Amino acid sequence: MTTKFSFRMFALALACAVTTWGGVGLARAQSVAVMVNGEPITNFDIEQRSKLDRLSNQSRTRQQILDELIDEKVKIREGKKFGVNPSDSDIDSSFASMSSRMRMSPDQMVKMLAAQGIRPGTLKSKIKAEMVWTSLVRGRFKDSLLVGEKDIQAQLAAKGGDDKATTESFEYRMRPVVLIVSRGSGAGAVEARRKEAESLRGRVQSCAEADRIFKALPNAAIRGTVVKTSADLPPALREILDKTPVGQMTAPEATKQGIEMVALCSRKPTTADTPMKREIREKMYAEKFQAKSKDYLRESRNAAMIEYR
Repeated sequence: MTTKFSFRMFALALACAVTTWGGVGLARAQSVAVMVNGEPITNFDIEQRSKLDRLSNQSRTRQQILDELIDEKVKIREGKKFGVNPSDSDIDSSFASMSSRMRMSPDQMVKMLAAQGIRPGTLKSKIKAEMVWTSLVRGRFKDSLLVGEKDIQAQLAAKGGDDKATTESFEYRMRPVVLIVSRGSGAGAVEARRKEAESLRGRVQSCAEADRIFKALPNAAIRGTVVKTSADLPPALREILDKTPVGQMTAPEATKQGIEMVALCSRKPTTADTPMKREIREKMYAEKFQAKSKDYLRESRNAAMIEYR
């Protein structure tokens, strides 16, 4: 009887100890590390962001992570002052876009995060803060973020931009065409459609002719007119289009859909940005945005009530 009683008491004591230590761990995780404008950042928040860092192969100190979380609280608060508050559907849409870029569905992304002990809200709160801040900075300082043509020309001259590739821009009007190849088809079927495409390509001398031929052809499609400028296209495609006579078609190319070509309807000079000017404009805008964002965040953070616990 005494032995049985002793074992029961030991088991009870052990259970109490586990509960107590578990409670201490939970309490520590939920304890507040910092209050920002009356809103808490807990140790759990810091732990979650740290796990997110490890998932993206980042290595930061606890203070750096905490500073980021403080900044996000400040950004969200500042956004609310000016009516910038993305809806849940906006955030979910951005989350879905991020998942797609990683070749996953949103559900797969959630499962991947869960496998690392990360709640979806951890990533979504980060997404929301960046959405708010980007919209806020662009909206409040749009005039000062504009990049002037003189600044671009000065940068262009400094880069030695005096050849046609950097000073000329064209507008291309195109009709994409696809000869469909069923999924799972062998190399022979693909090659047969490629030869068919080459034969048809030789008959096309205008977009109107391409429209007539490919609309009447089974298992083929010609899409609506697409308009792009030089700055919108990758260098390799620009080179192909510049070498293609107007009214004719580019060489056949195998894709997931089948064999694709492009009928070039027109190629006209335009005053739109050249690829070099677009690159300079985007770089200068990004530099201005980063500088303004840094100054604005510093001012907003200095005005915030931040209380370390």
